[in-house]
Amino acid sequence: MKYADTWDLDSIFAGGTRSEELQEKIHNIKTEIQQYQQLVKQWNSEEDKTANPLKEILKKQESVGKGLGQTGTFVQMYHDANMNDEYANVVKGQVMDLASEVENLSTIFKKKLVSISDQDWLNFLQDSELNKISFALNEIRDQGKRLLSEKEEKIITELNKDGLSAWSRLYDTTVSIMTIPFTDKEGKTTQYSVGQAMNRMYADPDAEVRRQLFENWEEAWSKFAPIFADTLNHIDGYRITLQKAHSRQSYLDEPLEYNRMSKETLDAMWKAVAERKQPFISFINQKAKILGLEKLGWQDVDAPVAFGSVKPLRFTYDEACDFVINNFATFGEEISAFAKHALENRWVEAEDRPNKRPGGYCTRLPEWEESRIFMTFTGSPSDASTLAHELGHAFHSFVMKDLPALNRRYAMNVAETASTFAETIIGNATVANAKTKEEKITLLDAKIGNAVAMFLNIHARFLFENKYYEERSNGIVSEQRLNELMVNAQKEAYCDSLASYHPHFWCSKLHFYIDDVPFYNFPYTFGFLFSLGIYAEYIKNQHGFEEKYIALLRDTGSMKVEDLAMKHLGVDLTKPAFWEAGIQLMERDVEEFISLSEEMIDR
Repeated sequence: MKYADTWDLDSIFAGGTRSEELQEKIHNIKTEIQQYQQLVKQWNSEEDKTANPLKEILKKQESVGKGLGQTGTFVQMYHDANMNDEYANVVKGQVMDLASEVENLSTIFKKKLVSISDQDWLNFLQDSELNKISFALNEIRDQGKRLLSEKEEKIITELNKDGLSAWSRLYDTTVSIMTIPFTDKEGKTTQYSVGQAMNRMYADPDAEVRRQLFENWEEAWSKFAPIFADTLNHIDGYRITLQKAHSRQSYLDEPLEYNRMSKETLDAMWKAVAERKQPFISFINQKAKILGLEKLGWQDVDAPVAFGSVKPLRFTYDEACDFVINNFATFGEEISAFAKHALENRWVEAEDRPNKRPGGYCTRLPEWEESRIFMTFTGSPSDASTLAHELGHAFHSFVMKDLPALNRRYAMNVAETASTFAETIIGNATVANAKTKEEKITLLDAKIGNAVAMFLNIHARFLFENKYYEERSNGIVSEQRLNELMVNAQKEAYCDSLASYHPHFWCSKLHFYIDDVPFYNFPYTFGFLFSLGIYAEYIKNQHGFEEKYIALLRDTGSMKVEDLAMKHLGVDLTKPAFWEAGIQLMERDVEEFISLSEEMIDR
């Protein structure tokens, strides 16, 4: 089937960022914010101890949030797909101003929740509607206990627009004007966008192409590094200051609280990863052998492998869409039908062209209860995997759409569970259906490559951030020191198995510059391993498992991850055993990859 590889943005707001319809929507949101303000300021829980005023506030809060989400998402989508649209930042500013107003009002609301006596609070939660969202309400009330005075929180919110958020936007703006040169064998030089260069650098089968692009890549990031060093230092300096002001003892407290997980769970996960790396180092060494290299360079880790006349697996976009839909069907009818609907209705922006931002993501249009996916599709198995990954995110939101709004606010770590589970479905199905040994090796390479990213690359990011935050707590960290910290982290995470490293990875990885979630990286590894644990349960009893899986996803916004795992899987996440079991599933793939490829090398 033929699928469009660009978004249908006009169906949301016709006319792009200068849309009259968009401005009318923003005006209507302003009116709703005024109504929200009146409700919040009038509410006195001492005078009226019924649940009705609180429910009315929550209803208006949801409506305002959806409106801001719809407009903010649209503008971000439009700008990401058209990075040369200068007016997008003007509209982003309008939306941010409104969001700041709402945040200030939400501070007042949280403080009013905190002021309610414990007994009166328990009485409120006896209401049937409020009882259904009691986990979320208790969470909001607990967060309110950290807040400073209303006046101080208002100042923080206002400063944030030109502080944390502004620095994050500066990163996006700077990356949007960067180019990476590449000179082909005929001597023709092409200026790639960052996203185009990254895709080709990691996926091109020609080692010389990868080498040249990586050298030019490092040079380009080095040129802009002084800007990025300032940006990173100020983002996290600002964040550390706020964390201290809100009585957080450690820089990890906020991301752990956000991800609804304990430090014991985080430590158990990384302990299991650190102690079971050798198979994946063996994979890296075997891949170097296959590619005719003494050791892999940083740019070679994701390079495709092929034997004899077998070429690296490639997809057209249409083939990738059908591939994902059909293989989702091997797991369940609902996820497959959902993917088909999303792809047929232009929910995905995948065209490979200039003036797009790098990376991929899934975002929501909350007023429509729909998702949208951003990526750049170049035809590699990795791109097909990314498509499945983002559709997994979208499916997660889809199965929760009938729940109360506050029960749909799942954290990043469980969000990554749904996406990586979708990838696992695709990866396992393709490996199982490989027609030849050569094809199976290629598919195993792509699948294990994902595990290498989770266990080695993301571990390096975590190790880097840990050391960096320690030093940033005591002052500015220089560009040179950032490079040192990054290379040290990469060498530790990869057990010094590579021939070259990426000193400016702290520049090129946009995850370090995302303003709303600190330590954006470790939830990926959590989601990957948690999804493997779920998949292990699926293997034991496949009948009716999609229904059980959906039940787990529906609970992700209303309990801590330790409780979620115990309820649906009967496992303790604070013990390394659970995490080790997931790693072992990938170790079997490594063993098969090495065995099969060794046979081919020995021919």
